[in-house]
This record gives sequence, structure tokens and C-alpha cells, in this order.
Amino acid sequence: MSKMNKNLARRHRAEKRFRLIGLTAVCASLVFLGILFVTIFHTGSEAFKETKVSLEVYLSPDDVAAKDYGGMIKQALRDSFPSVTTRRDKRDLYKLVSSGAAFELRDQAIRNPSYVGSVISIWVSASDDVDLLVKGVMRRDAPAAHRRLSDKQLAWLEMLEQSGRVETRFNQTLFTAGDSREPELAGLAGAAIGSLFSVLVCLVLAFPLGIMTAVYLEEFAPRNRWTEFVEININNLAAVPSIVFGLLGLAVFLGIFHLPRSSPLVGGMVLALMTLPTIVIAGRAAIKAVPPSIREAAFGLGASQVRTVIDHVVPLAMPGIMTGTIIGTARALGETAPLLMIGMVAFVVDLPTSILDPATALPVQVFLWADIPERAFGERTAAAILVLLGFTCLMNLAAIILRKKYEIRW
Repeated sequence: MSKMNKNLARRHRAEKRFRLIGLTAVCASLVFLGILFVTIFHTGSEAFKETKVSLEVYLSPDDVAAKDYGGMIKQALRDSFPSVTTRRDKRDLYKLVSSGAAFELRDQAIRNPSYVGSVISIWVSASDDVDLLVKGVMRRDAPAAHRRLSDKQLAWLEMLEQSGRVETRFNQTLFTAGDSREPELAGLAGAAIGSLFSVLVCLVLAFPLGIMTAVYLEEFAPRNRWTEFVEININNLAAVPSIVFGLLGLAVFLGIFHLPRSSPLVGGMVLALMTLPTIVIAGRAAIKAVPPSIREAAFGLGASQVRTVIDHVVPLAMPGIMTGTIIGTARALGETAPLLMIGMVAFVVDLPTSILDPATALPVQVFLWADIPERAFGERTAAAILVLLGFTCLMNLAAIILRKKYEIRW
């Protein structure tokens, strides 16, 4: 009896150790996940703000006719600091504002032609170095050798701040502009539109094909070696590395059919190939979960097998099919490797307007910005990750809501 009690006590201790190890693993995972999210949010939140500088610009009719908007911006800076006379100091002064300030002035003149010939007050984007300094990412009291703004530039910036001509606003450029070599002008709109087009093409191709394949394999296919061979290969395709699908798209869609390189059409077709096995597997599982009594009742009322599947089985299995589709699409939204293989890594400034235009995608944009050593692109990389995570979380939330709303428990 004492030996039995010892064995029982040893098993209880082993069970407690197992529970403790499992709890420790879960807590450690949550801690590391929290550190990841806090780091990304802390870094990326600064990218949602941008620094603007107010200038008094004279829209000279001659300069407007010559489209010399950059010259008018420089003249406005010289007028603000008349003591700056040397060529070197002027070059440093011009670096306080972004190179895109000329385009902002051009857009203002186009929208308001009546301003030509008068002095206007316009808020233009500050340079990335000024932006980082104003937002506190770079320290003002750091030695001159450790910051990219000289003491003179810092003094000019402080004069602008004291006169109320420097503001920090919500960064609309991040959501309305395409990619740019200048971090203060770079935006996610082009990548977001490219991802949207690619996902739409993926859904249009993969969703109906996946449902039809799942229905045929589960309801109509004969049980023989050929069917087993197809089922095994579909399961294997779900585990194939995504870059293999990119190589397939490069060889077939671009090499044989000569479809447009870097287009969302090709990207969506490659993602559809990658998502199709997931939809088929989820669809088969959802169809198999429909009770046989539903089919028997339909057959008893005289319905054919086709009508039974279309009118009863598929509608009842649709919540599970939709869940699998959304989860597979969310995975496709975050893929980078297959899109790199088909050329969606190109530097694209213009926003795509169709599935045939050159475009990039959100995960590829993250890859591109992360490879740039300039510090201002680091916070934009984190911001792009936050946007991508937001899209993925929304799609997973939609899958949960659909399942909760339409799921029928037997």
C-alpha cells in the first residue's frame, strides 16, 4: 500500500511539473510576443506623424510659367533668414525642408491659379532629419558629430519653432502616396492597392475552384487509388514552401504566357495557387462535418445527389469553407517570397489603377524599406508592419465572426 502511495505521489509531482513547464512556456511566449508588439508600436507610431514648416512664398508669374517651384521655395527660405549669405550656408538652409516641398507648392498653384502674383503662406514637409529631431527620435543635445543637423541648422530650426512655423501633424502622406527615395515622401498607398488587387485576383480564382474541388472529392469522386493520389498531393501542396509557387509563376505565367511582370494579376494567380490547397482541405473538412442525416432526408424526399449537395450540403458547410478561405487569404496577404520571384519587388512610385499596372505589395514594401539603412525608413518599416498586422487581424476577425454567426451545431 505504501508503494502504491509513493507511485501515486510521484505521478502527481510529475503532473505538477508538466503543468508548470507548460504554463512557463505559455508565459514566455506571451512575454516575447508583448516585447515584439511594444517595440514595433513604439517605433512605428512616430511614422504616423509628420513635421511641417510654414513658408511665405511669392508665386512669381515668371517662375510659375517656367515651373521653377523649387527656386521659389529656396527664395522663401532666404527671405526668412536674410543673414544667410554664403553658398554653403544656403545649401544647409535648403536642407531644412523636403525636396517634395516644390511639388506641394506646385499643387497649391494648380488648385488656386488666383494665387499667382501674390505672397501665400504654405505648410511644406520638413526634411527627414528635421522630422526625426522635432519628434524626439534624435536628441538635440547630442554632439554635432552624432547628429545629421549642424549647429547652424539647429539654430535656424529653433528660430522657426519660436515663431510658430513648425508643426507636427497626422501623416496623411503615409496613406496617400506611393514609394519614394525620400523617407518623408514615402507612402503605403501603392503597396496597399497592389495587395488589394492581388488578394481580389486570388479570391476570384481560388475560391470557386477550391469549393468545386472539395465538393467533387468529398461527394462525387470514386474511392480508388487515383483519388487517393490526388488527395495526398493536395495535402502535400499545402506544406510546400511558398517560394516554390513563385518559381512556378515565374516559369509559367511570365516565361510561357508572357503576362505583365510586377502586376497584381500575376501576383494574384501565384497566391491563388498557394491558397488553393488550404481552401480544398478546409472545404472537405466542412463538407464532411455535415451529418449524413441531412443527405438521407433529402434523398428520402426525392432530391438527386446534385440537388442535395447544392441546396443542402454546401450551404451548411459554407461557414467552415469561408473560414478556411479567409485564413488562407490572410496567409497569402503576408507572403513575400513568391511575389519577389515574379518581380513585385520593383520600385514603383505611381499608384496602380488596374491589375495590369506595375505594383508592389505590403510585405514586399516592408522588405524594401527594411533594407534601407537610412534611419527614417526604420520607423516607416515598423508602421508598414503595423498596417499589415491590422489587415491580417481584421481578416482573422472576419473568419471568427462568420463562423460564430453562421455555424450550426449538430
